[in-house]
Amino acid sequence: MFSSPERAAAARGSRTARAARSLRLRSAAVSLALAVAATAAFAQVKPASTMMFEGIGRPATVKEIAAWDIDVRPDFKGLPKGKGSVAQGQEVWEAKCASCHGIFGESNETFSPLVGGTTAADVKTGRVARLTDPAFPGRTTLMKLSTLSTLWDYIRRAMPWNAPKSLGDDEVYAVTAFLLNLGGVLPDSFVLSHENMAQVQQMLPNRLGMTTAHGLWPGRGFGQYGKPDVAARACMSNCDTEPTVASFLPDYARNAHGNLAEQNRIVGPQHGADTTRAPGAAPAAPNGPAMAVAAAGPVDPAHVAARALAQKHNCLACHGIDREIVGPALRDVASKHGGRADAVEYLTRRMIEGSSGVWGPVPMPAQNVPAADARALAGWVAAGSP
Repeated sequence: MFSSPERAAAARGSRTARAARSLRLRSAAVSLALAVAATAAFAQVKPASTMMFEGIGRPATVKEIAAWDIDVRPDFKGLPKGKGSVAQGQEVWEAKCASCHGIFGESNETFSPLVGGTTAADVKTGRVARLTDPAFPGRTTLMKLSTLSTLWDYIRRAMPWNAPKSLGDDEVYAVTAFLLNLGGVLPDSFVLSHENMAQVQQMLPNRLGMTTAHGLWPGRGFGQYGKPDVAARACMSNCDTEPTVASFLPDYARNAHGNLAEQNRIVGPQHGADTTRAPGAAPAAPNGPAMAVAAAGPVDPAHVAARALAQKHNCLACHGIDREIVGPALRDVASKHGGRADAVEYLTRRMIEGSSGVWGPVPMPAQNVPAADARALAGWVAAGSP
Protein backbone atom coordinates (compact mmCIF):
# COMPACT_ATOMS: atom_id res chain seq x y z
CA MET A 1 0.00 0.00 0.00
CA PHE A 2 1.27 3.53 -0.88
CA SER A 3 0.91 6.36 1.56
CA SER A 4 -0.95 9.46 0.42
CA PRO A 5 2.25 11.43 -0.49
CA GLU A 6 3.51 8.42 -2.47
CA ARG A 7 0.21 8.06 -4.33
CA ALA A 8 0.30 11.76 -5.20
CA ALA A 9 3.87 11.45 -6.55
CA ALA A 10 2.93 8.41 -8.63
CA ALA A 11 -0.07 10.23 -10.08
CA ARG A 12 2.11 13.24 -11.02
CA GLY A 13 4.62 10.89 -12.71
CA SER A 14 1.86 9.20 -14.71
CA ARG A 15 0.43 12.55 -15.88
CA THR A 16 3.92 13.72 -16.90
CA ALA A 17 4.52 10.54 -18.98
CA ARG A 18 1.15 10.88 -20.71
CA ALA A 19 1.85 14.51 -21.51
CA ALA A 20 5.25 13.63 -23.00
CA ARG A 21 3.73 10.92 -25.18
CA SER A 22 1.02 13.31 -26.33
CA LEU A 23 3.62 15.94 -27.20
CA ARG A 24 5.64 13.44 -29.23
CA LEU A 25 2.52 12.35 -31.17
CA ARG A 26 1.54 15.97 -31.89
CA SER A 27 5.09 16.73 -33.07
CA ALA A 28 5.08 13.70 -35.40
CA ALA A 29 1.70 14.71 -36.83
CA VAL A 30 2.89 18.27 -37.46
CA SER A 31 6.07 16.97 -39.14
CA LEU A 32 4.06 14.63 -41.39
CA ALA A 33 1.66 17.43 -42.35
CA LEU A 34 4.58 19.73 -43.21
CA ALA A 35 6.21 16.98 -45.31
CA VAL A 36 2.98 16.33 -47.22
CA ALA A 37 2.49 20.05 -47.82
CA ALA A 38 6.05 20.46 -49.04
CA THR A 39 5.72 17.49 -51.39
CA ALA A 40 2.47 18.87 -52.80
CA ALA A 41 4.03 22.29 -53.33
CA PHE A 42 7.09 20.73 -55.05
CA ALA A 43 4.86 18.63 -57.28
CA GLN A 44 3.02 21.77 -58.39
CA VAL A 45 6.29 23.45 -59.40
CA LYS A 46 8.16 20.46 -60.90
CA PRO A 47 6.68 18.20 -63.61
CA ALA A 48 6.32 14.62 -62.45
CA SER A 49 8.62 13.47 -65.26
CA THR A 50 11.54 15.48 -63.84
CA MET A 51 11.20 14.56 -60.16
CA MET A 52 13.08 11.26 -60.42
CA PHE A 53 15.89 12.44 -62.70
CA GLU A 54 16.59 15.97 -61.64
CA GLY A 55 19.06 17.68 -63.99
CA ILE A 56 19.06 14.91 -66.63
CA GLY A 57 17.66 15.72 -70.06
CA ARG A 58 14.46 17.66 -70.72
CA PRO A 59 10.88 16.84 -71.66
CA ALA A 60 10.39 16.27 -75.40
CA THR A 61 8.55 19.03 -77.22
CA VAL A 62 5.25 18.45 -78.98
CA LYS A 63 6.94 18.78 -82.39
CA GLU A 64 9.68 16.30 -81.44
CA ILE A 65 7.13 13.72 -80.37
CA ALA A 66 5.05 14.29 -83.50
CA ALA A 67 8.09 13.74 -85.73
CA TRP A 68 8.58 10.22 -84.32
CA ASP A 69 5.00 9.28 -83.52
CA ILE A 70 4.05 8.31 -87.08
CA ASP A 71 3.42 4.58 -86.71
CA VAL A 72 0.32 3.05 -88.28
CA ARG A 73 -1.20 0.14 -86.39
CA PRO A 74 -2.83 -2.95 -87.91
CA ASP A 75 -6.22 -1.49 -86.96
CA PHE A 76 -5.18 1.61 -88.99
CA LYS A 77 -5.02 3.96 -86.03
CA GLY A 78 -2.45 6.61 -86.89
CA LEU A 79 -3.20 6.41 -90.62
CA PRO A 80 -3.27 9.94 -92.08
CA LYS A 81 -5.87 11.10 -94.55
CA GLY A 82 -4.95 10.84 -98.21
CA LYS A 83 -5.38 8.91 -101.44
CA GLY A 84 -3.42 7.75 -104.45
CA SER A 85 -4.25 5.87 -107.63
CA VAL A 86 -2.47 2.95 -109.25
CA ALA A 87 -1.53 5.18 -112.20
CA GLN A 88 0.00 7.80 -109.89
CA GLY A 89 1.86 5.07 -108.06
CA GLN A 90 3.41 3.88 -111.30
CA GLU A 91 4.82 7.35 -111.96
CA VAL A 92 6.35 7.56 -108.47
CA TRP A 93 7.60 3.98 -108.75
CA GLU A 94 9.44 4.51 -112.03
CA ALA A 95 10.99 7.75 -110.77
CA LYS A 96 12.03 6.74 -107.25
CA CYS A 97 11.66 2.98 -106.71
CA ALA A 98 12.40 1.02 -109.89
CA SER A 99 16.16 1.61 -109.76
CA CYS A 100 16.37 -0.82 -106.83
CA HIS A 101 13.18 -2.88 -107.08
CA GLY A 102 12.76 -3.29 -110.83
CA ILE A 103 10.11 -1.96 -113.18
CA PHE A 104 7.66 -4.71 -112.17
CA GLY A 105 8.78 -5.26 -108.56
CA GLU A 106 10.87 -8.25 -109.64
CA SER A 107 14.00 -6.54 -108.29
CA ASN A 108 17.20 -8.17 -109.49
CA GLU A 109 20.04 -10.40 -108.37
CA THR A 110 20.88 -7.98 -105.54
CA PHE A 111 17.48 -7.17 -104.02
CA SER A 112 14.71 -9.62 -103.16
CA PRO A 113 11.56 -9.47 -105.31
CA LEU A 114 8.54 -7.71 -103.86
CA VAL A 115 5.76 -9.34 -105.90
CA GLY A 116 5.17 -12.78 -107.36
CA GLY A 117 4.16 -16.17 -105.99
CA THR A 118 0.54 -15.20 -105.25
CA THR A 119 -2.60 -16.20 -107.13
CA ALA A 120 -6.24 -15.15 -107.43
CA ALA A 121 -7.11 -18.17 -105.29
CA ASP A 122 -4.87 -16.83 -102.52
CA VAL A 123 -6.77 -13.53 -102.57
CA LYS A 124 -9.97 -15.50 -101.92
CA THR A 125 -8.63 -17.79 -99.20
CA GLY A 126 -6.30 -15.34 -97.42
CA ARG A 127 -3.46 -17.86 -97.33
CA VAL A 128 -0.65 -18.11 -99.88
CA ALA A 129 -0.44 -21.74 -100.93
CA ARG A 130 3.13 -21.49 -102.20
CA LEU A 131 4.45 -20.62 -98.74
CA THR A 132 4.12 -24.33 -97.95
CA ASP A 133 5.50 -25.46 -101.31
CA PRO A 134 9.17 -26.44 -100.89
CA ALA A 135 9.61 -26.51 -104.66
CA PHE A 136 8.81 -22.79 -105.05
CA PRO A 137 12.11 -20.91 -105.41
CA GLY A 138 11.59 -17.92 -103.14
CA ARG A 139 9.44 -15.87 -100.82
CA THR A 140 8.39 -12.44 -102.03
CA THR A 141 7.18 -9.60 -99.83
CA LEU A 142 3.58 -9.89 -101.01
CA MET A 143 3.58 -13.63 -100.27
CA LYS A 144 4.38 -12.97 -96.61
CA LEU A 145 2.50 -9.71 -95.99
CA SER A 146 -0.43 -10.18 -93.58
CA THR A 147 -1.20 -6.58 -92.56
CA LEU A 148 -1.50 -3.76 -95.07
CA SER A 149 -0.45 -1.20 -92.46
CA THR A 150 2.99 -2.82 -92.35
CA LEU A 151 3.59 -2.17 -96.05
CA TRP A 152 2.21 1.37 -95.93
CA ASP A 153 4.13 2.27 -92.77
CA TYR A 154 7.45 0.89 -94.06
CA ILE A 155 7.24 2.73 -97.37
CA ARG A 156 6.47 5.95 -95.53
CA ARG A 157 9.33 5.58 -93.05
CA ALA A 158 12.14 4.08 -95.08
CA MET A 159 11.69 4.67 -98.79
CA PRO A 160 13.18 5.67 -101.12
CA TRP A 161 16.55 4.42 -99.93
CA ASN A 162 18.46 7.65 -100.54
CA ALA A 163 15.71 9.94 -99.21
CA PRO A 164 13.57 8.22 -96.55
CA LYS A 165 10.47 10.05 -95.29
CA SER A 166 10.54 12.24 -98.40
CA LEU A 167 7.35 10.81 -99.92
CA GLY A 168 4.10 12.65 -99.28
CA ASP A 169 1.18 10.72 -97.81
CA ASP A 170 -0.64 10.68 -101.16
CA GLU A 171 2.51 9.28 -102.82
CA VAL A 172 2.67 6.50 -100.22
CA TYR A 173 -0.96 5.59 -100.91
CA ALA A 174 -0.21 5.58 -104.65
CA VAL A 175 2.93 3.41 -104.40
CA THR A 176 1.12 0.96 -102.10
CA ALA A 177 -1.73 0.74 -104.61
CA PHE A 178 0.70 0.15 -107.48
CA LEU A 179 2.47 -2.67 -105.62
CA LEU A 180 -0.85 -4.37 -104.89
CA ASN A 181 -1.79 -3.91 -108.54
CA LEU A 182 1.45 -5.62 -109.62
CA GLY A 183 0.47 -8.51 -107.35
CA GLY A 184 -2.95 -8.85 -108.92
CA VAL A 185 -4.79 -7.63 -105.82
CA LEU A 186 -6.11 -4.27 -107.08
CA PRO A 187 -7.37 -3.32 -110.56
CA ASP A 188 -5.67 -0.69 -112.74
CA SER A 189 -8.33 1.93 -111.97
CA PHE A 190 -8.22 1.60 -108.19
CA VAL A 191 -7.67 4.60 -105.90
CA LEU A 192 -6.37 3.62 -102.44
CA SER A 193 -7.27 5.94 -99.56
CA HIS A 194 -7.59 6.09 -95.78
CA GLU A 195 -11.29 5.34 -96.23
CA ASN A 196 -10.88 1.97 -97.99
CA MET A 197 -7.66 0.61 -96.46
CA ALA A 198 -9.64 -1.72 -94.18
CA GLN A 199 -11.49 -3.16 -97.17
CA VAL A 200 -8.25 -3.70 -99.09
CA GLN A 201 -6.80 -5.44 -96.01
CA GLN A 202 -9.43 -8.14 -96.56
CA MET A 203 -7.99 -8.76 -100.04
CA LEU A 204 -4.36 -9.46 -99.07
CA PRO A 205 -3.30 -12.90 -100.29
CA ASN A 206 -1.79 -13.81 -96.90
CA ARG A 207 -4.05 -11.87 -94.54
CA LEU A 208 -4.82 -15.04 -92.55
CA GLY A 209 -1.23 -16.25 -92.51
CA MET A 210 -0.23 -14.68 -89.19
CA THR A 211 -0.10 -16.97 -86.17
CA THR A 212 0.62 -16.63 -82.48
CA ALA A 213 1.36 -20.33 -82.08
CA HIS A 214 4.88 -19.72 -80.88
CA GLY A 215 6.76 -18.88 -77.72
CA LEU A 216 7.32 -15.17 -78.32
CA TRP A 217 4.31 -13.98 -76.33
CA PRO A 218 3.36 -15.56 -72.98
CA GLY A 219 -0.27 -15.93 -71.99
CA ARG A 220 -3.24 -17.44 -73.73
CA GLY A 221 -4.70 -13.98 -74.27
CA PHE A 222 -2.57 -13.84 -77.40
CA GLY A 223 -3.93 -17.13 -78.72
CA GLN A 224 -2.09 -20.42 -78.78
CA TYR A 225 1.49 -20.36 -77.68
CA GLY A 226 4.29 -22.87 -77.59
CA LYS A 227 7.49 -23.40 -75.67
CA PRO A 228 9.85 -20.40 -75.68
CA ASP A 229 12.64 -20.77 -78.21
CA VAL A 230 15.28 -19.99 -75.57
CA ALA A 231 15.82 -21.39 -72.10
CA ALA A 232 18.89 -19.56 -70.83
CA ARG A 233 19.84 -18.64 -67.28
CA ALA A 234 21.70 -15.44 -66.50
CA CYS A 235 25.14 -15.98 -64.96
CA MET A 236 25.49 -13.78 -61.90
CA SER A 237 28.87 -14.97 -60.61
CA ASN A 238 32.44 -14.76 -61.88
CA CYS A 239 31.23 -12.41 -64.62
CA ASP A 240 33.69 -10.99 -67.14
CA THR A 241 34.35 -7.29 -67.29
CA GLU A 242 31.98 -5.22 -69.38
CA PRO A 243 32.91 -5.67 -73.07
CA THR A 244 33.48 -2.77 -75.42
CA VAL A 245 31.16 -2.96 -78.43
CA ALA A 246 32.70 -1.66 -81.64
CA SER A 247 32.60 -2.13 -85.38
CA PHE A 248 35.66 -3.65 -87.01
CA LEU A 249 36.70 -4.45 -90.56
CA PRO A 250 39.78 -6.62 -91.11
CA ASP A 251 42.33 -5.16 -93.49
CA TYR A 252 41.70 -7.74 -96.20
CA ALA A 253 37.99 -6.88 -96.27
CA ARG A 254 38.19 -3.15 -95.67
CA ASN A 255 37.60 -1.99 -99.23
CA ALA A 256 36.28 -5.23 -100.71
CA HIS A 257 33.01 -3.65 -101.86
CA GLY A 258 34.00 -0.05 -102.41
CA ASN A 259 33.80 2.91 -100.09
CA LEU A 260 30.94 2.20 -97.65
CA ALA A 261 30.59 5.89 -96.82
CA GLU A 262 29.58 6.53 -100.42
CA GLN A 263 26.96 3.79 -100.43
CA ASN A 264 25.00 4.61 -97.27
CA ARG A 265 22.08 6.96 -96.93
CA ILE A 266 22.88 10.55 -96.04
CA VAL A 267 20.34 10.55 -93.19
CA GLY A 268 20.56 9.02 -89.75
CA PRO A 269 23.59 8.39 -87.53
CA GLN A 270 25.13 5.49 -89.47
CA HIS A 271 26.93 6.76 -92.54
CA GLY A 272 29.39 3.91 -93.04
CA ALA A 273 33.16 3.89 -92.70
CA ASP A 274 35.40 5.60 -95.23
CA THR A 275 37.09 2.38 -96.32
CA THR A 276 39.58 4.16 -98.57
CA ARG A 277 41.42 5.41 -95.48
CA ALA A 278 43.16 3.67 -92.61
CA PRO A 279 41.06 2.91 -89.51
CA GLY A 280 40.78 5.96 -87.29
CA ALA A 281 41.82 8.43 -89.98
CA ALA A 282 39.70 11.54 -90.23
CA PRO A 283 37.26 11.57 -93.16
CA ALA A 284 37.79 14.07 -95.95
CA ALA A 285 34.42 15.74 -95.31
CA PRO A 286 31.41 15.04 -93.05
CA ASN A 287 29.17 12.37 -94.54
CA GLY A 288 30.99 12.58 -97.85
CA PRO A 289 33.38 10.50 -99.92
CA ALA A 290 37.10 10.71 -99.65
CA MET A 291 38.53 12.96 -102.34
CA ALA A 292 41.91 11.86 -103.54
CA VAL A 293 43.95 14.92 -104.53
CA ALA A 294 46.56 14.29 -107.16
CA ALA A 295 49.96 15.74 -106.45
CA ALA A 296 50.36 16.75 -110.09
CA GLY A 297 47.94 19.68 -109.95
CA PRO A 298 44.87 21.28 -108.40
CA VAL A 299 41.47 19.62 -108.32
CA ASP A 300 39.02 20.68 -111.06
CA PRO A 301 36.03 22.36 -109.33
CA ALA A 302 33.71 20.84 -111.94
CA HIS A 303 34.84 17.36 -110.94
CA VAL A 304 34.30 18.15 -107.27
CA ALA A 305 30.78 19.37 -108.04
CA ALA A 306 30.04 16.33 -110.20
CA ARG A 307 31.17 13.92 -107.50
CA ALA A 308 28.92 15.72 -105.04
CA LEU A 309 26.06 15.19 -107.51
CA ALA A 310 26.90 11.47 -107.64
CA GLN A 311 26.56 11.39 -103.86
CA LYS A 312 23.35 13.46 -103.91
CA HIS A 313 21.61 11.24 -106.47
CA ASN A 314 22.87 8.05 -104.81
CA CYS A 315 24.78 6.90 -107.91
CA LEU A 316 27.59 5.49 -105.79
CA ALA A 317 25.26 3.07 -104.03
CA CYS A 318 25.24 0.95 -107.20
CA HIS A 319 28.44 2.07 -108.99
CA GLY A 320 31.84 2.06 -107.35
CA ILE A 321 34.46 4.43 -108.71
CA ASP A 322 36.89 1.66 -109.58
CA ARG A 323 34.97 -1.52 -108.77
CA GLU A 324 31.62 -3.10 -109.60
CA ILE A 325 28.86 -3.09 -106.98
CA VAL A 326 25.38 -3.60 -108.44
CA GLY A 327 26.30 -1.88 -111.70
CA PRO A 328 29.69 -1.51 -113.40
CA ALA A 329 32.55 0.56 -112.02
CA LEU A 330 32.39 4.12 -113.33
CA ARG A 331 35.95 3.93 -114.62
CA ASP A 332 35.03 0.80 -116.57
CA VAL A 333 32.23 2.83 -118.15
CA ALA A 334 34.80 5.50 -119.06
CA SER A 335 37.12 2.88 -120.57
CA LYS A 336 34.30 1.55 -122.73
CA HIS A 337 32.55 4.76 -123.78
CA GLY A 338 34.83 7.67 -122.85
CA GLY A 339 36.58 7.68 -126.23
CA ARG A 340 33.38 8.22 -128.20
CA ALA A 341 32.93 11.61 -129.84
CA ASP A 342 29.44 11.76 -128.34
CA ALA A 343 30.37 10.24 -124.97
CA VAL A 344 28.72 12.94 -122.86
CA GLU A 345 25.52 12.90 -124.90
CA TYR A 346 25.42 9.07 -124.94
CA LEU A 347 25.91 8.70 -121.17
CA THR A 348 23.42 11.48 -120.45
CA ARG A 349 20.82 9.69 -122.53
CA ARG A 350 21.51 6.35 -120.81
CA MET A 351 20.95 7.94 -117.39
CA ILE A 352 17.68 9.63 -118.34
CA GLU A 353 16.26 6.80 -120.48
CA GLY A 354 17.75 3.80 -118.70
CA SER A 355 19.94 1.02 -120.02
CA SER A 356 19.89 -2.78 -120.20
CA GLY A 357 21.91 -5.59 -121.69
CA VAL A 358 25.19 -3.65 -121.84
CA TRP A 359 26.72 -4.66 -118.50
CA GLY A 360 24.98 -7.92 -117.68
CA PRO A 361 21.51 -9.00 -116.55
CA VAL A 362 20.83 -6.16 -114.07
CA PRO A 363 19.17 -3.22 -115.91
CA MET A 364 19.51 0.42 -114.91
CA PRO A 365 16.03 1.95 -114.98
CA ALA A 366 15.50 5.52 -116.13
CA GLN A 367 16.76 7.93 -113.50
CA ASN A 368 14.76 10.91 -112.26
CA VAL A 369 17.73 13.27 -112.52
CA PRO A 370 17.55 16.86 -113.83
CA ALA A 371 19.02 17.13 -117.34
CA ALA A 372 21.75 19.56 -116.20
CA ASP A 373 22.83 17.22 -113.40
CA ALA A 374 22.80 14.22 -115.75
CA ARG A 375 25.03 16.03 -118.23
CA ALA A 376 27.48 17.10 -115.51
CA LEU A 377 27.61 13.50 -114.23
CA ALA A 378 28.11 12.17 -117.74
CA GLY A 379 31.03 14.51 -118.32
CA TRP A 380 32.63 13.44 -115.07
CA VAL A 381 32.19 9.73 -115.82
CA ALA A 382 33.51 10.14 -119.35
CA ALA A 383 36.60 11.83 -117.91
CA GLY A 384 37.31 8.79 -115.69
CA SER A 385 35.50 9.95 -112.52
CA PRO A 386 38.47 11.88 -111.09
